[in-house]
Amino acid sequence: MSLRFLTAGESHGPALVAILDGMPAGLPLSSGTIDHELTRRQLGYGSGGRMKIEKDRAQILGGVMDGLTTGAPISLLVENSDHVKWKGKLIPALTTPRPGHADLTGAIKYGLRDLRPTLERSSARETTMRVATGAICKHFLKQFGIIVGGYVNAIGEISTRFDEVCSERISEEMYLQRFEMAEKSDVRCPDTVASGKMRARIDEIIHGKDTLGGVLEIVALGLPVGLGSYSQWDRRLEAQLGAAVLSVQAMKGVEIGDAWENTRLVGTRVHDAINLETDKTSGDKDLALIRPTNRAGGIEGGISNGLPLVIRVAMKPIATTLTPQVTVDLATGVQSPTKYERSDFCPVPRAVPILEAMVAFVLADALIIKLGGDSMMEMKPRFDKLSQANLQDLQMDKTDHIFWD
Repeated sequence: MSLRFLTAGESHGPALVAILDGMPAGLPLSSGTIDHELTRRQLGYGSGGRMKIEKDRAQILGGVMDGLTTGAPISLLVENSDHVKWKGKLIPALTTPRPGHADLTGAIKYGLRDLRPTLERSSARETTMRVATGAICKHFLKQFGIIVGGYVNAIGEISTRFDEVCSERISEEMYLQRFEMAEKSDVRCPDTVASGKMRARIDEIIHGKDTLGGVLEIVALGLPVGLGSYSQWDRRLEAQLGAAVLSVQAMKGVEIGDAWENTRLVGTRVHDAINLETDKTSGDKDLALIRPTNRAGGIEGGISNGLPLVIRVAMKPIATTLTPQVTVDLATGVQSPTKYERSDFCPVPRAVPILEAMVAFVLADALIIKLGGDSMMEMKPRFDKLSQANLQDLQMDKTDHIFWD
């Protein structure tokens, strides 16, 4: 992996920090680009009170000079406004782990006497810095015409009419329209009818003092053929994407394209046919290899195939609920109800930019590996010369050969 990032900081500590290493030199970058994505992360119906407190803004502390990346590690900081309410205060020990959270497993793993350290670091507040670094990756990809966007496909039992399989190939223009419509919805859903039902369902959950999960769809447009590899398990693009999105708090399942639907079908109905299309505007024999469908979701054999990358991620209802759950007080050994810590009721809409950030990071890394080079000046000409899905670039001559003579 050529691109990497680390985050540090606690949910109620003084600040969150991140270091993004491996970003090429010459990328125009300002804090405004990052702040736009941080603002998106804070918006969404069903969010808790914390979002009314924090006004996240990124400080770029290194790796950028005169508005351009230098090739050095990019260091970022976001202050926690809520820290002033915790600084120097006596905080009661937390000893009742929430089912479904990292409280108990973290205490066992690290030998903690209080659940607070686990809660502070495992909190989804950490995703602030994922979005910050992902904003840079999205901006980098955009320089090559690659767009990463997303929307909510389902909340609870309410699904969109867009919850279709890819038996018919969806145009990039339609995906762009969905991204735009989703940003106009406070539940980040491009289906206006479903949005209203989702909002009403969230209201029910709020009044019922419970939480809701859902399904999110992340799409990448404009990807070239050839990102990823089949040659090693950890270079397969879907494996890297799966690990990245499942690393986000509360994400429990992922599919590329129509993975689950395809399990119900026979092979001849699953795979995307390869057809030839003649470019009638040119005078030569320019024959493009096209796919009428995109059931594979843009990846074949661990490698991008040039079609839209389609990822669907399942997010469980989060573990922190106003209604107490059954647990055990680890200090007394007595069965006790959980104690409520401020949280969202339905974080699904807010998770869209988080998953976009993780997908963008993986794709940016794959593109850097594909192109090579240390600067945008080196990379852009190489991108323009990448092979396309056409017969001319393949240059097959039907010459027989002998293996391992």
